[in-house]
Amino acid sequence: MKYIRIRNLREDKDLTQVYMAKVLNITQKTYSRYENDERSIPIEILSKIADFHHTSVDYLIERTNVKKPYPKC
Repeated sequence: MKYIRIRNLREDKDLTQVYMAKVLNITQKTYSRYENDERSIPIEILSKIADFHHTSVDYLIERTNVKKPYPKC
């Protein structure tokens, strides 16, 4: 699965892979591998990325085009 939306959200905010890697407590190389579909993204990391960008995991993985996050339970 290509994670185009993850890259687009990051670039829209003019953030670097290094910055996102620090936010997620991973290496830049790991983050790059996620964006380039060289490594699967663990659900915990996907959730953190969705929260960071105020969206849903479904939006990140292109299951929906609705960018707005789901309400918190």
